[in-house]
Amino acid sequence: MLLLDRTGTKTDVWTRSEGAAIDNLSHALVDWEALPDALRQKARDQRIGVSVPNHIGIAELKLVLRQLSLVSIAFPAFSDGRGFSLAKLIRNHGFTGTLRASGPLIADQFAYALSCGFDEIELPETSAARQPVEQWLTAAGRISHGYQRGYGDSRNILDQRRAARAAAG
Repeated sequence: MLLLDRTGTKTDVWTRSEGAAIDNLSHALVDWEALPDALRQKARDQRIGVSVPNHIGIAELKLVLRQLSLVSIAFPAFSDGRGFSLAKLIRNHGFTGTLRASGPLIADQFAYALSCGFDEIELPETSAARQPVEQWLTAAGRISHGYQRGYGDSRNILDQRRAARAAAG
């Protein structure tokens, strides 16, 4: 697996755990089903992350968000965009930890993933081999402005126009 953020490749500090066996892992990544047990076993200085399917309800997830340092959302296919909506909901519920998209996304989706709140993308080797890192970084910079509000950046066209009208006065 290749891990990318907006600056390029990065080292993954998270260790995937079988079930809830997180004994001596400083950064343990568990599946959604194992999360309750992992949280009960969590040591004071341990960080817990969870891998969730993209169809999980935010009502369930928001109950544990404060206890997590990483949420990894599975993308079963690049054409399945439910993970983008879930990422936005997670950020809207105040999650400040790392948000990871995991699956066979394509470079053209990178800028959108970042604007939805993802910090990083974990790609399977087949996807990483098809589109080199440079292509991902170029794609991330291609979208300079958008119409969606609330993505935490100042690239919203509507907000820029409103500010220009207010300044002109």
